[in-house]
Amino acid sequence: MSCEGCPSQGKCGKSSETCGIQSNPDNHIKNIITVMSGKGGVGKSTVTVMLAKAMAKKGLKVGIMDADITGPSIPRLLALTNQHAYGNEKQQLIPIESKEGIKVMSLNFLVQSESDPVIWRGPVIGGVVKQFYTDVVWGDLDVLLIDMPPGTGDAQLTLAQSVPVSAGINVTTPQHVALDDSRRSLDMFKKLHIPVAGIVENMSGFICPSCKTESDIFGMGTCEELATQYNTQVLANLPIEPAIREGGDSGKPIVYFNPESVSAKRYMIAADKLIQFLANIDDNIDNSAIQPIMPAGVSACSTEGQKIKAEHEEAQKAKSSGSCGTGCGCH
Repeated sequence: MSCEGCPSQGKCGKSSETCGIQSNPDNHIKNIITVMSGKGGVGKSTVTVMLAKAMAKKGLKVGIMDADITGPSIPRLLALTNQHAYGNEKQQLIPIESKEGIKVMSLNFLVQSESDPVIWRGPVIGGVVKQFYTDVVWGDLDVLLIDMPPGTGDAQLTLAQSVPVSAGINVTTPQHVALDDSRRSLDMFKKLHIPVAGIVENMSGFICPSCKTESDIFGMGTCEELATQYNTQVLANLPIEPAIREGGDSGKPIVYFNPESVSAKRYMIAADKLIQFLANIDDNIDNSAIQPIMPAGVSACSTEGQKIKAEHEEAQKAKSSGSCGTGCGCH
């Protein structure tokens, strides 16, 4: 356990014994952003890569952790297929770098064949996500983007408990069936005490490659109400544009190779909004409120578990009232 590699840099007021964050002293990461979606198929990985490219283009040192363990897409989007990561003398993994200098770690870099299925249970996946933070030499980064698996499961909870997440981004599409799942994702951010940097409305309209007209086919602007409801901002309304698909398949994202496109310009604006948000948030990250309180082997439903829960809640109540929580009567 080390405060040296944590964005809070020991200023959070907690001791290393009570902190749930495990940091690598070889890493100095200023901001960690988790990119989530309530459901799959909304373009979360593409958004992650495009935001990373946009911030790198603005001069930031950027990394991407591909935490979508069972469906890793980041290597393809960055033209890093058939690459393999290796370790150093400290048994730490060295990330692969894209042509733009973006550091990347993905399970695809560690398996024999990229087509091998990953048939793992939730706790194992959560453990790998945690190791991608603690056992990878990220070095000095301004921003580490974490491409999470869709949904609100074990991997997301493990990440929030063990990684100092600065902010979260929700990716959705305009349809209400997707927005329903986005609310679950945003509610998870709230329960895990993760500030929401904003919502990305992907597939918002369609840009015709011939006449360049933007048409409304799936809906447009439906995230504005959702952003207001959760007291956050819409980072971008991104249309369906053939150049995005072509750039993703070839590993040549439009932010670099088609900067005058509508989507590229909107991604650059989204990056500006994200950078501004990070500049204004408190960097003293505290995830103590979401740490597990049950000892190994103790069920939360058992008599002992209920007693531990009651004692924990009483201690939290005393702490919030200004007491030291020991019952000594000092307050």
